[in-house]
Amino acid sequence: MINYGMDGKVALVTGGGGGIGRATALAFAHSGAAVLVSDVHDGNGTETVALIEAQGGKAAFQHCDVSDGDQVKAMVAAALKTFGRLDYAFNNAGINRPGADEYEDENWDLSIGINLTGVMLCMREEAEVMLQNGGGAIVNTASINGLVGNGGQPAYTASKHGVVGLTRHGALRWAKNGIRVNAVCPGVIDTPMSAEAAADPAVRQIIEGMTPMGRMGEASEIAAAVVWLCSNEASFVTGLPLVVDGGATVF
Repeated sequence: MINYGMDGKVALVTGGGGGIGRATALAFAHSGAAVLVSDVHDGNGTETVALIEAQGGKAAFQHCDVSDGDQVKAMVAAALKTFGRLDYAFNNAGINRPGADEYEDENWDLSIGINLTGVMLCMREEAEVMLQNGGGAIVNTASINGLVGNGGQPAYTASKHGVVGLTRHGALRWAKNGIRVNAVCPGVIDTPMSAEAAADPAVRQIIEGMTPMGRMGEASEIAAAVVWLCSNEASFVTGLPLVVDGGATVF
C-alpha cells in the first residue's frame, strides 16, 4: 500500500463501517491522515476506528444517516471539533438492494435519498469547510451503473448516474477554489454487501464471468483509487468518474 504523505491532514469517510468504506478509512490512516469514520451502524464504525488505532493511527466515530441534513451537519462539525480541519472527504455511504421493486415509492425514495441526496448533502457541508481551509478533495462513490444501463434497478441506476452528474457539477463549481471533486465507479466488489449473493458458488461464477479479469474486485483496490484521487499525485484531476471494474464496461 502506498503512503501518500498525508500527515497532519484529516479525512472523512461515510459508510466507513465496512467494505469499501472501511478499507478506505484504513488506507487514509496508512498515509498518515486522521480519519472521522461515519456510519449508521455504530458497532461497525467503532470497529473501524479500533482497527485504525491498533495500527497507530488517529480516528473517531460519528453516527450519521446521510439522508438527514442535520446529521450530516453534525458529522462535519464533529470532524472539525475532533481534528480541527477537513482536507479529504469520501462520500461512500449507500444502499443497493437488487431484489427490491424500485418502482415502488418507498423503495425509490430510500435509494435516491441515501445514494444521491445524501451525497449532495455531504458535498455541500464538506465544501463549505474546505473553502475556509483554502481547498481540499472530495470523492463520491458512484458505480459502473452510473455510466451504463441496468434494466432491473431504476432507482439505483438513476441515483448513481446522478452522483456522476453531481461530481461534475462540484468539479466545475469549486475548481478555482482549490477543491477537486471526483467519483469512483466500482464494478462488482467482494464486500459484505455482495456476500449474500456471492455465497452461492453458481452465482459467484456468473458474477465473476461479468468481468474480463474473471474475478470480483477487492475493497482495497477501490480504496487505493480513492486515496490516490485525494492525494497530491492527482493534483490536476477533477470531475473524473474513475472506473475500477476489471474491464466490465469494456464490453
